[in-house]
Amino acid sequence: MMSNLKTRVLIYSQSFIFIVIALFPKSSLALEEENQGQNARSSNSVEEVVVVGRFLNAAQQLLNERRDSDSVVDVLDSESISRLGDSTVAGAMRRITGVSLVSDKFVYVRGLGERYSSTTLNGAYIPSPDLTRNVIPLDIFPAAVVSGLSVQKTFSPDIRANFAGGSIDVRTTAFPDQGANLSIELGSGFNAESRGNLITYPEGSDDDFGKDDGTRALPLGLLQATDEYRGNLSAASILTALYANGQADASFAEAQAINASLGTLLNRDVDIRETGDKLDQNIRVSGGTNWLITDDLELGVQLSGGYDSSWRQRARKTYNFADPGERFSTESRTTRSVRLNSIANVGVAYGSEHEVSAAYLFIRDTDNEAAVEDFFNENRIKSDGIGFSRSSVEFEQRELSLIQLVGEHTLGDDSRALLPVLDYLPSDLVVTWQYTESEASTDIPNAVSFNSDTVTDPETAAVLSRTIQRDSSAADFRFTQLEDDALSYGYKALLPFETGRTMVELAFGYQFDRKARQYAQREFGLGSSNVSIDGGFGEVFSTENILNPENQFTLRTQGAGSRSYLAATMTTSYFAMADIWLDETYRISAGVRREDYAQVALPWNLFGYSVQLPMVTTDPEALSRASFEDSELFPSLTLGYTGNWWADEFQARVGWSRTAIRPDLREVSETSYVDPLTDELTFGNPDVVPSDIDNFDIRLDFLWDDGNSFTVGVFHKEIDNPIEFYELPASDTNRARGIINAESSTMTGVELEGLLRLGVLGDLGELFFIQGNATIQDSETVAGSRADAPTNQVRAAAGASDFLVNLMLGFDSDDGAHTASLIYNVFGERLYKAGRLGAPDEFEEPFHSLDFTYSWFPTEQLSVKVKAQNLLDDITTISASNVTVYERRPGSSISVKIKYQL
Repeated sequence: MMSNLKTRVLIYSQSFIFIVIALFPKSSLALEEENQGQNARSSNSVEEVVVVGRFLNAAQQLLNERRDSDSVVDVLDSESISRLGDSTVAGAMRRITGVSLVSDKFVYVRGLGERYSSTTLNGAYIPSPDLTRNVIPLDIFPAAVVSGLSVQKTFSPDIRANFAGGSIDVRTTAFPDQGANLSIELGSGFNAESRGNLITYPEGSDDDFGKDDGTRALPLGLLQATDEYRGNLSAASILTALYANGQADASFAEAQAINASLGTLLNRDVDIRETGDKLDQNIRVSGGTNWLITDDLELGVQLSGGYDSSWRQRARKTYNFADPGERFSTESRTTRSVRLNSIANVGVAYGSEHEVSAAYLFIRDTDNEAAVEDFFNENRIKSDGIGFSRSSVEFEQRELSLIQLVGEHTLGDDSRALLPVLDYLPSDLVVTWQYTESEASTDIPNAVSFNSDTVTDPETAAVLSRTIQRDSSAADFRFTQLEDDALSYGYKALLPFETGRTMVELAFGYQFDRKARQYAQREFGLGSSNVSIDGGFGEVFSTENILNPENQFTLRTQGAGSRSYLAATMTTSYFAMADIWLDETYRISAGVRREDYAQVALPWNLFGYSVQLPMVTTDPEALSRASFEDSELFPSLTLGYTGNWWADEFQARVGWSRTAIRPDLREVSETSYVDPLTDELTFGNPDVVPSDIDNFDIRLDFLWDDGNSFTVGVFHKEIDNPIEFYELPASDTNRARGIINAESSTMTGVELEGLLRLGVLGDLGELFFIQGNATIQDSETVAGSRADAPTNQVRAAAGASDFLVNLMLGFDSDDGAHTASLIYNVFGERLYKAGRLGAPDEFEEPFHSLDFTYSWFPTEQLSVKVKAQNLLDDITTISASNVTVYERRPGSSISVKIKYQL
């Protein structure tokens, strides 16, 4: 699939080049459209320029979309996202009612973890660059490429049933309808916490573009040696191979020399050093146009691309609950983030009844990290005056690319006049469809970490000296590659008709999703357990020292073969539903969806060269236990009422639905692996079964003609066999966890949302408004008999806050030249990690975020935007029984952007 996708991209790219050439100056057709006013889409785009920055207009449009939906849906458009000031989709999502953000990338909807939500792009299933999870980390999507976000919190049969919290749809522009346009945006900024504290290491020549130039690549000679010596690089294995190749006089010393020489192939130029302050850099360019080919045929093109670079320093402290004053760690971590993205849209519209568009999207998101962690544990405590240190560097390059074709066709009067054969089909039938090929990848070449012994001040814990440990694996070199390919296509047919007082919409459709994943991880240890050499990493691991036989450096393969794996999923879905209105007042929506699901996850032993230890098992029983199949029906029912009770428009919805959450890719495997995000030893479980969820929702919307609105909702979820991680026995310095089906979980909450214009305060008040939302919720998870000695059999759901609050005070000037927003966000205490064997549960404390954005539009072409984030300079804190066990200070940030558009 990858080669086919790249071929298509090349073809599309060549076509786009010719289109871009034609964009400016405007074509004669485009000028004729403007002079004669024939193109409705172009005239609409002019109106949008006039009201740019007016948040209330966007808010009203979003209310209209939510009002028309038969489900509980929350939406954000691009204007709202821009005003809120968030740079990624993940950041913007936390502004939505009942949504919180964990680890700056994973979204929790209504207190349910990331596994309980699903993400699509324009309705299409897409792959994930996350190393161990199906879930898509939403920080990979820059806010600039998004035209809107939709979070559907109740199930309807026309969407996938694999969610319980929310179904998130990331929307990009479908049909390019902005008319002739060109814009360029430049920006810069900084983070206060990162000033004067940055560290780095020698980089490659392409790091500015978020791409490794080959400096960190797995050496070909080392890969060939791994094959030659059948996955075992020890001197004994090499000597055996030499004998097998006819070198009967080979000695063990020669084998040791070969082993050491292989160690010199690794890139060891990773000495960590301080560097000067760096400013953020942002640039974005966008352009497009529309042509009216005939009176009925219109062609639209829109191209855009962006580049962002930022440096962030994070100081993190962790403490042992039992002895926080003596056993703790301090880490200094610098992350350089580079984000490249481009999106191209080509659309064709015929009249008002047919639209077909093609889109190509490319995103590269690279984090380049250097970190130094000094720590004390049960083996060495602070007052001993000696401790440990771990230094590491990691270059993680994530990419997502896709080609998507979408269409919408209405078989109305114009279509029937053009093709009389359509007279045999139902009148006003609407058919939408999409076809998407996509691929995601993650490449982490030459992630290096090395351990040192430290001499410290017994009073202050300040590090006085570091000496790299005498250990055959003192330095660890890890090479990780993930490739995730997905194919998604389907259609939906909608047939509306009226009979007297009743309006009916019948819908049916089909959806097919397939994903294949390859995850490969190779790991090598290098060091000497016999001698201690003074100096930095580059000096200790110099070629001269490694090849000196007196130092006895050895290279070894590390990690179990099961850390790599192959996995695939396939889902075939069918649905049917009916939406019935009586007297435009009473509404019934009901339907059912069938999903046939299959999944397989197999350990892939990259060092398996024997029948006893093959690369992939061929044992029928093992293959059977590694696979999973499921076929189920998912019903939904929603009752609605529309009137004018207490408001100019009042809507009420009551809904019930049933959905399911299936095990993740590796969770049905019997093997264990180290989670690359948490460094925890993780055990799969082939006995895990899907979780069944019953969802209940009530929502009341009050809308007034002056733009004010108020919404109150109540939800309740009952989860049978929830899939959860629980801690398992491990060594004193390591943590392990396993996946199980807990007994049950329940979630109950109230959601409030409102928009209030402050005109009651007089003429000045007309310029201000308050928008906000709040969620109050309660959760309960019963561990059951499958959990291994949890401290609390009954606890809150992991990641679930007891409350969430978003408030925004907005200002829009009369002439539209100025907009400003003061935005506050806070989440309540939420469970971070459940305790075991009497150890207390760990909770993340509330984080208070206050942001400010200001936009100035001195002309119709020019705009200036200032953004300040985390003005309260709050810190992330995790505690256990009122003892702080984790602290991290994200710091305050400020940025300025200037945009010019034609």
